[in-house]
Amino acid sequence: PNIAKEMHVGHLRSTIIGDTLANVLEFAGHDVKRLNHVGDWGTQFGMLVEHLKDQTSKAQYNLGDLVEFYKAAKKRFDVDEEFKTRAREGVVKLQAGDEGALEAWKSLCEASRVEYQKIYDMLNIQGLEERGESFYNPFLKDMIQELSTQGYAVDSEGAKSIFLEGYTNRDGSPLPLIVRKSDGGFNYAATDLAAIQHRTRVEKADRILYVTDSGQAQHFEMVFKAAKLVGFAPSEVSLEHVPFGLVQGEDGKKFATRSGDTVKLKDLLEEAIRVAGEDMSTRMEDVATTKEVQNVIQAVGIGAVKYADLSLNRESNYKFSYTRMLSLNGNTAPYMLYAYARICGIIRKATAKDENIMMWPEAADQIILSQDAELQLARTLVKLPDILSEVESELYTNRLCDYLFETSQKFNQFYENCSVINAETPELKASRLSLCTVTAATIRLLMTLLGIQVVDRL
Repeated sequence: PNIAKEMHVGHLRSTIIGDTLANVLEFAGHDVKRLNHVGDWGTQFGMLVEHLKDQTSKAQYNLGDLVEFYKAAKKRFDVDEEFKTRAREGVVKLQAGDEGALEAWKSLCEASRVEYQKIYDMLNIQGLEERGESFYNPFLKDMIQELSTQGYAVDSEGAKSIFLEGYTNRDGSPLPLIVRKSDGGFNYAATDLAAIQHRTRVEKADRILYVTDSGQAQHFEMVFKAAKLVGFAPSEVSLEHVPFGLVQGEDGKKFATRSGDTVKLKDLLEEAIRVAGEDMSTRMEDVATTKEVQNVIQAVGIGAVKYADLSLNRESNYKFSYTRMLSLNGNTAPYMLYAYARICGIIRKATAKDENIMMWPEAADQIILSQDAELQLARTLVKLPDILSEVESELYTNRLCDYLFETSQKFNQFYENCSVINAETPELKASRLSLCTVTAATIRLLMTLLGIQVVDRL
């Protein structure tokens, strides 16, 4: 996300895809650093800092609505020449480390951080380390000097650029990767190269994933090629762009409010919880307290939004639909949550004197596969390591969801054809309870990797 701008629906995908992949890689045993590369530096901050100074000189300004704050600053910049001059001077002051400018900038960052954290809490995003573009600013001058000395960054129309083989403009002329603009400022390419340099030389990363929209594919392709060329990323380091498509409305157009504005992510998540509440409040007779009901509604609403996104090929655009994502049929979060709750209900009836107590049974001494439905379920369950290995390598979260759906379907067939509680022998009952337990553990693990909370009653 960008400082002083609210998170919108477009930020949903990078957040939850990145979180899921980090979860899978950590589960596989890798040491993962989850970096949130926020836009907290650049020319627009001169404008924002000066606008903030004017506001706080008169009265304490409420930064709660960051969008309106940004719009107000931009409007002044477009119509007020004196303010525009101050804003440009403000950028210079900020980059030079002026104390007043830095203080205003920090307050903007902190106000934004508070708003972002509300979203991350709703989405249950944990372990995220913020490291904005400003972190790399001190390294840029020396990096450009190093690239120039080595002959990689050359003068081109007043700017410093790297020219890579195979990249041309439409007219056939070489396409430059500009690392320092003609006015002396630095751009995304410079920051991204400095970030790669830091991640490989200082943090010793051996695989770096960039989870962004597919519109940035060429940018990262060129940055990665440049990083390899200049030696910032040794041959053994893997630089990988993890692209994703757009979130669209049900009409296939840009997902927006009725007035045409971008949908705020906070509003989208709150609406998902509201719709889930309406949909489920009449069907939760098994859930005892109001607190439990709210917990279930939150889990279903947020889980539905996440699962709908993660269950699709990330490179595709997808049409956002509350109705479809909250459906109890098909490859949806509610379907998986109900499957898990059903298994929990079976276990409670089979093992506990008090059905309010959840007690998982000990593993059976022997797994008996006397029916075809048992065999099919067992065959599906043993695929789990291969699925996790596939996602670890190829980075497609929908493979987890496809496997979850297959597992849930196989369990339903098993449940319909094989009595658990009234099995013919104690050994067969123990075996079938073990199949139930392993299925529940598989669903719970994968939903946890997807960042979705399971509930044992629905």
